[in-house]
Amino acid sequence: MTDSEDIFRQLQQAGDQGGTAAVLERLTSHLQQQGKYLELFEARKMQIRHRLGLPIDYQDAGELDEQTGRRLEEALLGACREAGEALMAAGQVREAWMYLRPLGDRALVARLLRELQPEQENIEAMIEVAFHEGVDVPLGFRWVLEHFGTCHAVTILESSSQHITREDQRRAVDMLVTHLHAELEQNLRASLAKRPDTWSDHGTLAERIARVDGLFDDHAYHIDGSHLASTVRAARLLRDAAPLRLAADLTEYGRRLAPEFQFGGEEPFADFYPSHGLFFQASLGERVQEAVEFFRHKAQTLDAGQSGTLAREVYIELLARLGRLEEAIDIAAQTLRDGLPCLGFAPTLFQLSKQAGDFRRLRAVCQANNDPLGYAIALVQP
Repeated sequence: MTDSEDIFRQLQQAGDQGGTAAVLERLTSHLQQQGKYLELFEARKMQIRHRLGLPIDYQDAGELDEQTGRRLEEALLGACREAGEALMAAGQVREAWMYLRPLGDRALVARLLRELQPEQENIEAMIEVAFHEGVDVPLGFRWVLEHFGTCHAVTILESSSQHITREDQRRAVDMLVTHLHAELEQNLRASLAKRPDTWSDHGTLAERIARVDGLFDDHAYHIDGSHLASTVRAARLLRDAAPLRLAADLTEYGRRLAPEFQFGGEEPFADFYPSHGLFFQASLGERVQEAVEFFRHKAQTLDAGQSGTLAREVYIELLARLGRLEEAIDIAAQTLRDGLPCLGFAPTLFQLSKQAGDFRRLRAVCQANNDPLGYAIALVQP
């Protein structure tokens, strides 16, 4: 007798000896042994309903009393977890997520994902759940870099910026900058393999580049220009010193490239690599006064109504990073009074006021803009 024939005999015997409960118990045991987790979930639902005294095909939870409804919901979530964990362990990531999503336990899903070995068959699904579903964005982005490379990582980061938190964006950009910096350093070392005395591992990459003569002769380049520009642009979000230093290195490399490899940028970064380098260095406490004057001039002279608010926002962000909150609040208040739509790069007037512990300017702007809601929010802050 085959296994498939045997299970039907066993189900019949279970029903004869123990009724519905015994049938469902034998069924769930068989499905679990066979690894048929989708069917197991359906069987678990029938088992749960039977235990609660409901018809096994019961659907409408709205007719239940509160206690029974709560017990049903809790039991069904338990069944979701069982099916989801089993499916994840079997490498069926998308199917697992379908059952794990209702739990709302992203830490659990992230742990289960980390326990999987990324393979060609499942890596896209793992990235989809970790990155696009927001379960663990940095983990998903690391897999993108490791398995699909810089180009795909840049594309996925740029296209997803509106759907992930600012902190997760920063962590992803940190990884991107670190990855591209290492790739550039490796390529430079390979390019200079026949000139071993010209390359040193001491000092920053920018310092080492400056010591090598002829590195950019004949329009030479050592990294994809569009990847470099995209990574530098994304690095504006960085706050921590280590990745900012790497980003500054990348700008020092970029500004030495031949003119045809230079990228024009939007103001205040029209002079793309030098202006980004100045912003990164000032964020590190270097060339501060030069940077403040440069970005102040951009913020004051560019018509925000025509060119957008990025110049103002960059200046506000820089002032906030330098701890010059009163000046940042002045510019943010003016932008809000002007009624200009902001890009969200800089902290808001509310965030700056909260950081400074002073909401007077915010209240004044809200009153001038006939915004009682904003005024009330500012008024009740501790």
